[in-house]
Amino acid sequence: MFIDTHCHLTDRYTKPEELDTIVNDAKSAGVGTLVCACAEPGDFETAIKITEKYKNVFCTIGVHPEYSEKTDDIILPDHILENSKVIGVGEIGLDYHFGIDNKNAQIELFEQQLTIAKKYKLPVAIHTRDAESDTISILDDSVSGVMHCFTGSWNLAKTMLDRGFFISASGILTFKNSVELRETFAKIPTDRIVIETDSPWCAPVPYRGKPCTPALVVETARVMAEIKNLQIDELETILESNTKKLYPKIVL
Repeated sequence: MFIDTHCHLTDRYTKPEELDTIVNDAKSAGVGTLVCACAEPGDFETAIKITEKYKNVFCTIGVHPEYSEKTDDIILPDHILENSKVIGVGEIGLDYHFGIDNKNAQIELFEQQLTIAKKYKLPVAIHTRDAESDTISILDDSVSGVMHCFTGSWNLAKTMLDRGFFISASGILTFKNSVELRETFAKIPTDRIVIETDSPWCAPVPYRGKPCTPALVVETARVMAEIKNLQIDELETILESNTKKLYPKIVL
């Protein structure tokens, strides 16, 4: 079974009444495990409830940089971070795509959450956009994790690989204009790759422009198999092993 290592399932992104269909459609497509990523504090308790309802859904807890000026100090109680279904801290990071007016607030929030991840020995799911230099300088060997929905440069990929990180491909890998990104993934060692949908965004070809669901991670897997010259079932086994190394708390 494939694993969607990063999808947004909380009610800010997905209608609760649609969850059964989303999870069941994923299973039917061969996607047996989902990782529900949080983006703001309001997602936390909802994500935990979702993982309690579905045995095959896990979650990461974190605050996206877009909320850096709307969030006070992040205080997460032990019962959340020690929950067996909470497998990481994310998504967290930096995003300068719309400007750097809140750069300092973003960095402060990022560093705060990295401290939490270190304290609880949890891997991190990193969001970075137009902020490679700061991301590289802030992250170090004291944390492990994944570069989520990776669209960055080979330099960023290599730097993070050298620090033990995994690199995650989303449906963007399948886009016609993502030639450079496919070339980058061709260079990344196969044992350091995972895949995701980042649903409800980034729907892969041939569903581009439509709402994305975890079932569609298989389309990204097909393109990745071509890039790596692997049979789809070979890649499936490799990705399962990689995800378990990335998120040791996952029970498959």
